[in-house]
Amino acid sequence: MILNAIIDDITHQIRVPDALLNQAEDFYTQLDRDMAGGWQMSRTWVNTPAAHQRAQIVADKLLTALEAGNEKLGLLMAGYLLARLPGLVAVAFDTQGDMHNHQFTFATTDEITDDAVATMPAAPERRAGLSKIEAMAQAGREVTPVFRVGRGWRFSVFDHITQCWQDAPLTATEIEANTLRQTVFKARYDTLCQE
Repeated sequence: MILNAIIDDITHQIRVPDALLNQAEDFYTQLDRDMAGGWQMSRTWVNTPAAHQRAQIVADKLLTALEAGNEKLGLLMAGYLLARLPGLVAVAFDTQGDMHNHQFTFATTDEITDDAVATMPAAPERRAGLSKIEAMAQAGREVTPVFRVGRGWRFSVFDHITQCWQDAPLTATEIEANTLRQTVFKARYDTLCQE
């Protein structure tokens, strides 16, 4: 997954491996517990930071990591933001020292759906004699059910060209992920059923 970190007019693309989101979940849970006890947000003490405020706190840690060149901490903080804010595509930092002004940009559901369908791997060439039932079974083997990643949802599609599984974009809810999966499943099924 990619998070665009915008500092002034410069955009840094942070590539966060999907595996990191699962591996660091215990760390992220502990971070949430620490912040729930209260946090100094710039000039204001917040007794119980809400989810948006926790994201601003972590964004501030990400900014500090980027400025210090601490790549490991930067990946961890970017991973937290991607795990806790499904659909997040960018964070624009306030460089004047007020973390309340860090801004987040999210992909719309339509953008996620259109982009995901466009980037999902194509099915293999149709096999001779593949019936509709066989095509449905084959599509079922090549498009996984939705699964949880952090606080988001996604599914995977098998790419016959690379012989690897490709992950769909992360969505905020299971319903959004299932809607997207149905679209990709139907496209795969239709390709397998072509006369």
